[in-house]
Amino acid sequence: MKAIFVTGGKQYCVSEGDTIFVEKLDVEAGKDIEFTDVLMVDGKIGTPNVEGAKVICTAVKNGKSKKIVVFKYHPKKKYRKTQGHRQPYTKLEVKKIVD
Repeated sequence: MKAIFVTGGKQYCVSEGDTIFVEKLDVEAGKDIEFTDVLMVDGKIGTPNVEGAKVICTAVKNGKSKKIVVFKYHPKKKYRKTQGHRQPYTKLEVKKIVD
């Protein structure tokens, strides 16, 4: 069974047993979380959401992704700026998709 749901302003296509990384959620590791903004379940498309459908996930861990380096410069102007960024995330494991 496949489902598409929304969290953090992004859409995720998942099936039971999948592991996904989403924008950081305010949930502790080991706790369950339900998503009710389900756009599609097994080909049934909602307008805008499928009524009564939900995706139940378990939070595996919270963390930060690898550092990316942002380097800005203006040629011939002696302007150089280096910046780093680590995006926080929550790792989720999909337990159940309720139709």
